[in-house]
Amino acid sequence: MNIDIQKIRNIGISAHIDSGKTTLTERMLFYCNKIHKIHEVKGKDGVGATMDSMELERERGITIASASTTLDWSDHAINVIDTPGHVDFTIEVERALRILDAAILVLCSVGGVQSQSITVDRQLRRYKVPSLAFINKCDRTGANPEKVNADLQDKLGRNSVLMQIPIGLEDKHIGVVDLVLMKALYFDGENGEDIRSEEIPPELVDKSNKLREKLIDAASLFSDELAEAYLDGNESIDQIYSAIRKGTISLDLTPVFIGSAYNNKGVQPLLDAVIKYLPQPNEVENYAVNLTTSEQTKLISDPTLPPIALAFKLEDGQYGQLTYIRIYQGTITKGDELYNIQAGKTFKVGRLIRMHADEMEDINSAKCGDIISLFGINCKSGDTFSKKGLNFSMTSMYVPKPVISIALNPKDKKSHDNLAKALSRFTREDPTFRSYTDHQSDELIISGMGELHLEVYIERIKREYNVNMETGTPQVSYRESITKAGKFNYIHKKQTGGAGQFGQIEGTIDPLREKDFEFVNKIKGGAIPTEFIPSCEKGFKLCMEKGHLIGAPIVGIRITIEDGNYHPVDSSSMAFQNAAIGAFNQVYLKSNPIILEPLMKVSVEGPSEFQGSIFSSINQRRGVIISTSDDNYFVRVDANVPLSEMFGYSTSLRSLTQGKAEFTMEFFQYGKAPESIAEKLIKEFNDSKK
Repeated sequence: MNIDIQKIRNIGISAHIDSGKTTLTERMLFYCNKIHKIHEVKGKDGVGATMDSMELERERGITIASASTTLDWSDHAINVIDTPGHVDFTIEVERALRILDAAILVLCSVGGVQSQSITVDRQLRRYKVPSLAFINKCDRTGANPEKVNADLQDKLGRNSVLMQIPIGLEDKHIGVVDLVLMKALYFDGENGEDIRSEEIPPELVDKSNKLREKLIDAASLFSDELAEAYLDGNESIDQIYSAIRKGTISLDLTPVFIGSAYNNKGVQPLLDAVIKYLPQPNEVENYAVNLTTSEQTKLISDPTLPPIALAFKLEDGQYGQLTYIRIYQGTITKGDELYNIQAGKTFKVGRLIRMHADEMEDINSAKCGDIISLFGINCKSGDTFSKKGLNFSMTSMYVPKPVISIALNPKDKKSHDNLAKALSRFTREDPTFRSYTDHQSDELIISGMGELHLEVYIERIKREYNVNMETGTPQVSYRESITKAGKFNYIHKKQTGGAGQFGQIEGTIDPLREKDFEFVNKIKGGAIPTEFIPSCEKGFKLCMEKGHLIGAPIVGIRITIEDGNYHPVDSSSMAFQNAAIGAFNQVYLKSNPIILEPLMKVSVEGPSEFQGSIFSSINQRRGVIISTSDDNYFVRVDANVPLSEMFGYSTSLRSLTQGKAEFTMEFFQYGKAPESIAEKLIKEFNDSKK
């Protein structure tokens, strides 16, 4: 398949959990003849949706890992990545949006802009990804697409414009009105595959005319030609399409489409919109850093130039490592030699693969704009591939830090060995999943983004690697910090046979809220030789890795070295590193250290009748309610709650609301732990050292 770059679209499907992303993708596959039968998420047939290829995904009815496929629509190739909605798997969304050119933001017509919708919107903005919005589930009771469109404007600050209006809602939803063509579209046939175009129902004509005026007003801001033609009353369909496309690609306009993926309504016009309004790869600006000059260089989507590609996702399967890559420049052909910039190694391209969920199609070559996979190469997520001598590196994706940990204890030698293999694989595949051995307890610890994140990996370790193990109780990732400034003046002096060690260091320590650590060198006149300054910084960093109060990492500190002294014979890098360690230990406990606990942004949604129960459940967990919204049917409560209080909340919430409420949470920030909690943690830490 050798398609012109102008006929390629690279898109992601992103949304709040349970908004219908995977169901929408399943319909796209069906209408593009990629599959011949529609399967549902957690369907009665036991098969499950095509893009949920993992057994755990089908059992739980959620997307855990992003999956990619390529669709053919209107003589175009659409590379689609279906991403998870649950915030615990947010890295899957991050890495997908890092390499995609555009996205479809899916919203529930009842829930509207929900907590994870806001997170996804923030990710789209971070990577400057143009997007369409699709208001799904118009067949649900309480569906209100116009309110959702207002939410897009008010809550996300988007310049959103309705491209369609529904013909009927809830159980009477039978089609949509296209406000550009001014036609009513109905979706006939067993699976909505036959589109019937009719005149707009009389009761919707006035509303359609008013909303079309709004649409053209919004679009004409991006086209003087359309603005003039509209004033003369002779605007053309192509002028409207062109203006909307320009506004969408510039991130200044969000076209909004409507339908019900589950009931097979509105999906084909959405596919048409992907072709009409979303950018082709050569319309998106991508940059690489020239490692020689440290300057950013714009990449050109030209298949004849030397190749530059980014490895954005890894999967270890039974046949070896599968590396997903996005090609930004040039062409990669089977048998080519590529150079891994980060690893400094050359490798040969053995197999080129085009993925369809968990199925593979061998191809001979791929060019800029393509998203493909390589088999059997050793690399890490975020590595850049190019030709040797081309010293460019793509910027990597944002990786949030883990906030929760669990201890693992394998029961036997075989399980221990298999666990090591599993952790080696999963930590390489998922940058937000970490593992390490606690030096004090000698326990093996895994860390992740939330209870569900670790729960899924524990289940995968047991199933896929046959590991018999016990798990400890979840542990919160606390931090330590200081609340007041302090001065240090420390001399490290050690005399043994032969050359001794000498280093003197003087300076200040200050609280810092903007970042975790800052090292400031104010040494003048060579009081400490320049070559020893990095050793001072290294010594301070070593102290911050394990704090003094509870052994948690220390954050939010600025260290300034202002003076010192050295000995021409006895001073060394190690001497000044030890001097820094001594200086830190001297001043830290005098700077009023405190314990910081992770606060989570929690969003609870449920029937309004349970509003009181939801409030009390949050207050009991030391939560601070930030905002509430009530639309007569559902209430949504946003709060900041300490992570340590959220364990088991899902069970408690189900009990309080008869199983009718749900919640999502994501890391917000670190805040000071109450004295009672801090005292308990310090006592537990001191007892563990005895």
